[in-house]
Amino acid sequence: MLKTGILNPHVNSLLNRIRHTNMLVISDRGFPFWPMIETVDITLVDGIPTVLQVLNAITPYYDFDQAYMANEFLATNSEKIRQDFATAFGKIPVQHEPHIEFKKRVPHAIGLIRTADTVPYANMILVSG
Repeated sequence: MLKTGILNPHVNSLLNRIRHTNMLVISDRGFPFWPMIETVDITLVDGIPTVLQVLNAITPYYDFDQAYMANEFLATNSEKIRQDFATAFGKIPVQHEPHIEFKKRVPHAIGLIRTADTVPYANMILVSG
């Protein structure tokens, strides 16, 4: 039985299939369903877990060298929220683009982890190094 690391077997299985240059989506609760990619839904109640909690849980175990988010995240959220995300990304460079362009990347991802986050446009695509 696993005692450390990613304990959720579905999340663990998805993460174990990510290889060099593969993409992983971490989404908020309102993000659309994409039938063409595997989705692991870990929502519990509003705000549990959040996108940042998932990001912070997986980054110690995986090497991501790029992230994408929607421009609308910057325009919609407070400086505090933007700073919390910047801190969580650490050295991972983030490229912001129009939400419609962001969504065009989603079908190319290995999978999607859906959270219960309620932060507007908190969705991100992580690219494995």
